[in-house]
Amino acid sequence: MADIQSIKNRFGIIGNSPALNHALNVASQVAATDLSVLIVGESGVGKEAFSQIIHALSSRKHNSFIAVNCGAIPEGTIDSELFGHEKGAFTGAVDSRKGYFETVNGGTIFLDEIGEMPLGTQARLLRVLETGEFIRVGSSKVQKTDVRVIAATNRELLDFTQTGKFREDLYYRLSTVPIRVPSLRDRKEDILLLFRKFVVDFAERYKTAPIQLTDDAKQLLTNYPFKGNVRELKNIAEQLSVLSNNSTVNAVELQSFLPEKTGAKSMAQLPMLANTTTHQGDFSNERELLYKLFFDMKKDVTELKKMFLDIVQNPAMASSAAAYTKESLLNDFSIPSQATNTEVHLPATATHPNFYATQPPHYSNTAAQPVIINTANDNRVVSDIHVHEEVEESLNIMDAEKDLIIKALKKHKGKRKDASIDLGISERTLYRKLKEYDIED
Repeated sequence: MADIQSIKNRFGIIGNSPALNHALNVASQVAATDLSVLIVGESGVGKEAFSQIIHALSSRKHNSFIAVNCGAIPEGTIDSELFGHEKGAFTGAVDSRKGYFETVNGGTIFLDEIGEMPLGTQARLLRVLETGEFIRVGSSKVQKTDVRVIAATNRELLDFTQTGKFREDLYYRLSTVPIRVPSLRDRKEDILLLFRKFVVDFAERYKTAPIQLTDDAKQLLTNYPFKGNVRELKNIAEQLSVLSNNSTVNAVELQSFLPEKTGAKSMAQLPMLANTTTHQGDFSNERELLYKLFFDMKKDVTELKKMFLDIVQNPAMASSAAAYTKESLLNDFSIPSQATNTEVHLPATATHPNFYATQPPHYSNTAAQPVIINTANDNRVVSDIHVHEEVEESLNIMDAEKDLIIKALKKHKGKRKDASIDLGISERTLYRKLKEYDIED
């Protein structure tokens, strides 16, 4: 335990939870070897700090260390970044360039978000891990390198291997020694220690008094479900240090700095908008507002189609529906009040046998032909109208998002930057969505 404490002091690690101590113990033991390490943990738990600990305690500590975010490098250039390229290997390759595995020879490379790495690059990486060999893009010459690989992910890579998004052989080669960094929810006893450290540091930086928490505020902070883990806790501490008017913060004031109401589900956790009566200002971004608009429109169209088909199938319902139809659909239907006959104006194309099977009803005031529904005889079927079973369209939010992305790319002729601005997301997020939905742009 003395060795673990010295590691904490040296690298600024705060906490005494058993899960954290176990992860540090594994890191210190594996550091002396050249084994590949896979660091697993949620976003914001400090996976990069563990990679630096392993490098600093290894025999490679005097050589280079480089951290590469695989999710931030476009698929078309990641091979060049990691393994280098020759002059003329692709458009824009005006000179030869060394890759990270060549420049960090003898040192350590940290591959963050390894789950975002393309399958082709995964095959190249596997060869480096197995034989220490690589080939520059556009070259046929095999080169040697001696680089220790530490990978990290916030995904379950084993699940990715089942869906074909990650190579199974690479997974087992990387996870020779897995280290799981605990989330902040699994080390609640460390939350107040971390918070105290953060507020003292920010007080020094901003020349203010350190923030103190009342007992109810401490309880609220301890029970808060930190989705962003240590990074989120640090952000809250900084906001309080800058924006709080009091040096002592109670639970009520602390609540206003928490992005999620305690005991309620965050909008980000919901697969779709569940509460249609929520005020517009409560939505976290414009995309959710757009989804809500689509869902409301879809609901209205579905109800309209259902009502019309019910009238067609059950003529006795026409009289009761006429009053409602006059008020809400004045521009689309014309239903005079008659005791025995109800006249519904439909487009001329509506009498085609396949009209309702191929498209939803579209109504117009022009070129309309009346179709008479006789309410005096419940057994009569409306002439020339073929009723088909209505198939409810999918309201899956992922399908809607995929359609929006495809439309944006078509609108901007495949330009990702313009499409991402139109969609209200970053270009990096758009790139990841393209891979996730397998969209060819």
